[in-house]
Amino acid sequence: MTGQVIWITGLSGAGKTTIANELTARLRKSGLQPILLDGDILRSLFKVPHDKIDSHNRESRIKLALKYAQMCKLLSSQGFVVVIATISMFNEVYAWNRENLPNYFEVYLKVPLEELRHRDPKYIYQRHDDGDLRNVAGLDLLVDQPYSSHLTLDFETQSFIWKSPSHLADHLMSALEEVGRV
Repeated sequence: MTGQVIWITGLSGAGKTTIANELTARLRKSGLQPILLDGDILRSLFKVPHDKIDSHNRESRIKLALKYAQMCKLLSSQGFVVVIATISMFNEVYAWNRENLPNYFEVYLKVPLEELRHRDPKYIYQRHDDGDLRNVAGLDLLVDQPYSSHLTLDFETQSFIWKSPSHLADHLMSALEEVGRV
């Protein structure tokens, strides 16, 4: 079997990790052995300091996202299905992924800022508002919405606003089956 990369992107609090976990469980039930990568864990693995402003600026984030993409390429080239949950919202990264990752499938979780501020599981938006945190993706750090994701789950529309993570993972699994990716 040829490997593939399912790249789940969105701002902090969008539900990337939750949906990636749900999707990974479904892929396992279907007989696959996916590898789940999460941006928070990868940052720790690559020893990115949390307290240095320079480690979270646009240039540093792009470099780190490209490392994630290269890791995905290595794993998928060995036949693995890689599910990655990461902000990494930069045109340079999307373009690299499309050019270098065979069987690439991009999922964008488009969640309104109001809802992200309401969720705020890591208190990122609150800490930014309090002046304790800078270079927050989507606030004072410019990010690029995906220009042509394979699947956009737009939480501004009624069809996705009240769906459970389980239902969203089912929808994603159906989309992958539709294009012959699983």
